[in-house]
Amino acid sequence: MTPLNSGAPVRPSGAPAPGTGTSRVNTYATLGIRPIINACATLTRLGGSIMPPEVLDAMRSAAGCFIDLDELQRRVGERIAELTGNEAAYVSSGAAAGMVLATAACTAAIDPDARTRFPDLTGMKSEVIVQHLHRNGYDYAVRQVGVTVVEAGTDAGTSRLDLENAISAETAAIFWFQGAMNRPTELPLEDVIAIANAASVPVIVDAAAQLPPAENLSRFTKMGAALALFSGGKDLAGPQSSGLVLGRKDLIEACRVHGNPNHAVGRPMKVGKEELLGILAAVQRYIGLDHDARNRGFEETVRFWNDGLAGIPGVDARRDFPNEAGQPVPWTLVTLETTERRDTVVAALRSGEPAIAVAQAGDTALHLNPMTLRPGEAEIVLARLIEVLRQIP
Repeated sequence: MTPLNSGAPVRPSGAPAPGTGTSRVNTYATLGIRPIINACATLTRLGGSIMPPEVLDAMRSAAGCFIDLDELQRRVGERIAELTGNEAAYVSSGAAAGMVLATAACTAAIDPDARTRFPDLTGMKSEVIVQHLHRNGYDYAVRQVGVTVVEAGTDAGTSRLDLENAISAETAAIFWFQGAMNRPTELPLEDVIAIANAASVPVIVDAAAQLPPAENLSRFTKMGAALALFSGGKDLAGPQSSGLVLGRKDLIEACRVHGNPNHAVGRPMKVGKEELLGILAAVQRYIGLDHDARNRGFEETVRFWNDGLAGIPGVDARRDFPNEAGQPVPWTLVTLETTERRDTVVAALRSGEPAIAVAQAGDTALHLNPMTLRPGEAEIVLARLIEVLRQIP
């Protein structure tokens, strides 16, 4: 059987794909919800990813008894740290929750008085530095603790001097956002880490969607970053409400102090026993995947789409690389003649039967992503797209 999220095009056999059984469809149907074929990305608003059997089995097993949650969090963290080649690990309720806890850890450490006073940071370091080019909606997770975000650089870029001048006695951490916001004129991560380490300031890398490659699970911390954050519900295919905080042992311990089940800033960000064993199973599975075979499958799917769309009037289909998150994964860029036609096609795919989600690109194009497909869906996406293109001149 082709593994979930393999991207390999498999001709439909007439049998339902894994996870599309009658009970699941009926459960959604009773709520008036239609399942979606995801040719877009591992987006939170689309449900993240599809959990494979190993993860579901682990979660069902976890649900069958009571445990000491703090002890389980520690043991799971130790095992994930070992698997990923990190000093320590903490499981958060998503990567954004990891940002909150990482910020709290860098401001209050494990001080029992300080951790009860957020967002009052009196007596604590109260500033976090972010490059101007990296500002994005996830800044809110950092500011939630009460810190002030200090920008380094401008729209034109960031220099070493910009960052050095932004660091002060109030600097608790420097955040680096890895992904679509990265620009050639930003200060490279290697330089950020060198400057930060010289000033004894921890660097936190938000790498929520930076899998693949699997090597990223240790890449940023080996470079010298204090912490690296990942989503558990994207390419890891773990529970959507899970994330990984990987890195320095002292800061991971502080994340534990500020997190559930303790009464601190992270108390609402609960990670249950089911998610803890689920993300552990997901990491174990991911480390053992044949990622070269997955990449070949992605390339095969992209070629299949491009060949199938070739020769259609007003349509240009070609391989694009990397994908929307900067991951080393190919996808198909379909360029149409007008914005109106592109928008109409995207809407028709989403509202049709089956419902298909694709990504808009630029003014007149759309992207087809092989990462989130299940067996047989590449063919469905192509057939439905050709049908819609013929209906919408």
